[in-house]
Amino acid sequence: MSTILVIDDDPTLHVSIERALTGEGYTLLHERTGTGGLEALAQGPVDLVLLDLDLPGRWEAALLTRIRKQSPLVKLILITSHESPEIVVEALAQQACDLLIKPFEDQDLRALTRSVLVECAAPQIRVLSAEPHWIQLAVPCDLNIVPPLQKLLSQLRADLPDEVREGLAYAFRELLNNAIEHGGKLDPSLFVEVACIRLKHAILYWIKDPGEGFNPSQLAHAAVSNPEHDPFHHVRVRDQKGLRAGGFGILLANQMVDELVYNQRHNELLFVKYLPRETS
Repeated sequence: MSTILVIDDDPTLHVSIERALTGEGYTLLHERTGTGGLEALAQGPVDLVLLDLDLPGRWEAALLTRIRKQSPLVKLILITSHESPEIVVEALAQQACDLLIKPFEDQDLRALTRSVLVECAAPQIRVLSAEPHWIQLAVPCDLNIVPPLQKLLSQLRADLPDEVREGLAYAFRELLNNAIEHGGKLDPSLFVEVACIRLKHAILYWIKDPGEGFNPSQLAHAAVSNPEHDPFHHVRVRDQKGLRAGGFGILLANQMVDELVYNQRHNELLFVKYLPRETS
């Protein structure tokens, strides 16, 4: 049974969370202040903290820092009434699993809570740069980390048109998955470095994996190498090698972004999406 600690000064939000999560098999703890939340964390094991970022006088991030220092492995969902690059950066810096925007529906909270408790890995991402225009991270080679990371980075680009955000998210997910699986061999003790940089008229992503690189002419397991007369040749190759279903990542990522280039060893890549002038 998972224990969830709710820290929020608004009694109506506590009631809403209690209503949404009652019957889900969780033990719920409620605190109205940051001090009370820290005391509750010190008294016993807590699996997940739901923390309202709109607590009075709290947005200097001191409470988040203290929570993470006191309980380095606790999972975090941050609740806020407004999205901003600064909040997303803080979520990344404090290794939160997700952001929940108020107002929210009961079913959204239930689904997010289940997902975070089951899928969100223990915080291990290293934040190397936490400026909204330059996010740089060291990401463990664990595929479970990719979905929540992708979601947070997508929220950082909330001002972009939906089709641009979705294309960037797809390209980033597929290429990071490749780096983790093939470059990092799914070894969580190894790290992929990632940078997401916002320029005036473009978004730039850089990914560097810890592997030896690859020979583009030997990618028989990827759709990008399929012969024209056999568009699913790579599927059979992946089955023979016991690889996960897929192999379309590089091919489709190329279609989602404007430029995609590799270094000589092919263990680093750079992709660019040019922005419509009205959004940049």
